[in-house]
Amino acid sequence: MDIDVQSLIIEFLGGIGIFLMGIKMMGDGLQKSAGDHLRDILDRFTTNPFLGVLAGIIVTVLIQSSSGTTVLTVGLVNAGFMTLRQAIGVIMGANIGTTITAFIIGIDVGEYSLLFLALGAFTIFFFKKQKIVAVGQAIFGFGGLFYGLELMSSGMTPLRSLQAFQDLTVSMSDTPILGVVIGTVFTVIVQSSSATIGILQGLFAQGAVDLKAAVPVLFGDNIGTTITAVIASIGTSVAAKRAAYTHVTFNLLGAIIFIILLYPFTQFIYYLQSSLSLNPEMTIAFAHGSYNIANTVIQFPFIGALAWLITKLVPGDDVIIEYKPKHLDSIFLQQSSSLALGQAKMEVVRMGKYAYQGLEETHSYVTTQNPKNSEMALQIEGALNNLDRKITEYLVDIASTNLTEPESIEHTSLMSTIRDIERIGDHFENVVELVDYKMSNKVSLTDQAIEDLNKMFDLTYMTVKQAVEALEANDREAALEVIQKEDQIDKMERKFRKNHIIRMNEGTCNGSAGIVFVDIISNLERIGDHAVNIAQNVLGDH
Repeated sequence: MDIDVQSLIIEFLGGIGIFLMGIKMMGDGLQKSAGDHLRDILDRFTTNPFLGVLAGIIVTVLIQSSSGTTVLTVGLVNAGFMTLRQAIGVIMGANIGTTITAFIIGIDVGEYSLLFLALGAFTIFFFKKQKIVAVGQAIFGFGGLFYGLELMSSGMTPLRSLQAFQDLTVSMSDTPILGVVIGTVFTVIVQSSSATIGILQGLFAQGAVDLKAAVPVLFGDNIGTTITAVIASIGTSVAAKRAAYTHVTFNLLGAIIFIILLYPFTQFIYYLQSSLSLNPEMTIAFAHGSYNIANTVIQFPFIGALAWLITKLVPGDDVIIEYKPKHLDSIFLQQSSSLALGQAKMEVVRMGKYAYQGLEETHSYVTTQNPKNSEMALQIEGALNNLDRKITEYLVDIASTNLTEPESIEHTSLMSTIRDIERIGDHFENVVELVDYKMSNKVSLTDQAIEDLNKMFDLTYMTVKQAVEALEANDREAALEVIQKEDQIDKMERKFRKNHIIRMNEGTCNGSAGIVFVDIISNLERIGDHAVNIAQNVLGDH
């Protein structure tokens, strides 16, 4: 009997492993074959909460993970792409989207699972085109999902004859809260509500649990799946934390509401089962789907209240790097090219302010090595890339209107300036990567090298800041000072490089530290060059 139990446990655990791997591969394959436009879907369809719900459903169906969608949402809120109210809609949609897996399981094509695995494997190995390989990956994952379920089911078969398990299911029927706790804990452990629901479908199909005991477990699954987003929000902005805790609050409130309505809800599922002649797996899938849709419908009108509650629960001022442009309204394009150019310039100045803010965060990262500074710098770099794209598109639209000669000169100047600001972002991103390299390889710089870096950072920061201020005020004097400062940066870079060679010769500095130091000052010198380009655009020296 011991060997039997051991082999059943191994079969069950192996089944969970294959099931989880299947879901991941299926999600990855669908995501790749659909093109990696998930952020775009979320970004574009979240103008109002209702569209947010739809976007949440679509993305969750594509990546087969409500946690994945919520983590993506946390990232977008953190980056300023999305407000908390928009994020709540996406999170509600993610809860509905995740029920699709249970419906797929309910179709029960388990006997063909090995066929799907073979078909997927052949597609992955015998095709070179990425899109076809991605489809093969999704098919392989689909087969793995069902094969894992078959193993899990056969591993669970003896459970219903165990007295202890029978007692547990009776307790779960009598005490619904126990079912919620079991569902929550198990989902937290396996990090997948789909796996927990898959197991529940198997147990229900074998008659090991009744519907009264199974339904509260579904409520618990939804609570357990929120842990991933909470973990993802650690160390992020206040807004991102709020998005993660919204997921928890939404599912907790849903569980409380439906525990109160447990009897009518269970009766409704019995009615669906008999009127639609549902198999046991599909009955659980309908219970899960009905619960998540009803929970969204009930809480949807209270999105504003939910956002208010979360803001109170997670207090604090939020610093958001807004990826989206603020001034580029297409209405100006129809009205006047001069007005549109003015708007574009305001956006370029805003972009420039981000550039020296990113440089400041990078300097802080060099001195403190605090990952928060690194995250902030990289977020700003992402914002610069996005603004570069959006402003360029706007300027291209302006070019199609009839520009006067002075407008044409300003247009060219702005085009050139945004390229320089974007390049400043690339260079401070390089510096962040050099600090990461320094930390992971335990490279230490001498006190003199750190002092030199601080001097050069301060001067470079002042130069970029002054260049942006010169651009904003169209200040020729400030622009001339930038050119003088950049001359100092060049001299400083040459001097510090020489000092570094002396330290190398004296043996106070090693090769790895030398590479990090030289590469950082080289990037700072290039940033100075881009600041001069901005100043020259102000002076009209093209």
